Amino acid sequence: MTRPRLDAARQQALSVSLATGAYGLSFGALSVAAGLDVWQTCALSLLVFSGGSQFAFIGVIGAGGSPFSAVATSTFLGLRNGFYGVGLAPVLRPMRGWRRSAAAQVTIDESTAVALAQPAEDRAARRAGFWWTGVGVFVAWNAITLLGALLGSRIGDPADWGLDAAAAAAFLALVWPRLAHRRAQAVAAASCVLALALTPLVPAGLPVLAAAAVAIVAGWGHPRPEEVPE
Repeated sequence: MTRPRLDAARQQALSVSLATGAYGLSFGALSVAAGLDVWQTCALSLLVFSGGSQFAFIGVIGAGGSPFSAVATSTFLGLRNGFYGVGLAPVLRPMRGWRRSAAAQVTIDESTAVALAQPAEDRAARRAGFWWTGVGVFVAWNAITLLGALLGSRIGDPADWGLDAAAAAAFLALVWPRLAHRRAQAVAAASCVLALALTPLVPAGLPVLAAAAVAIVAGWGHPRPEEVPE
């Protein structure tokens, strides 16, 4: 049974890597439009490597927000990857040295989702899902980010091509499967309302931080058993 599961995990990883990497085109173009050059854009993808955090960073910069707000917003969103590591620890251990550092770098939404989507009893399939997805997304994301950055300086306003909507679409695609429970739906709705209300009143980036605070307060306690995803 292990071999078919390994093949299935790798196929899922390849599909997710290609689909996620495609968003790098939008990020590269939007980053250049926000004022970063090609090398800064590529460095952001290589070192930060968290799509949500990267889009948040350039979104705040592009909207005229301060560097502090951009970094704070990006960091706040990136903290979720650390929590993913807690759930993945039983799957990936034991690891030391460069493998541990590499695993930390590719612990993202997609690698976590594919790994945990495999049968709980098949640790090999979960490890394959994590590594194939993490490395696949890393390669595709960075390569297509470079392409987007190079094209971004030539295509003019990314909004004319609809690339500005790609980031929002990517966020929605990631969040939507998590809104299966009423509590999650209520938290998401409250966060959206607060962010929209604050947008015309405070500097760019702060509405996102405020919305994240709503989610943190709501999730401070342990989730009820019926709300824990399988």
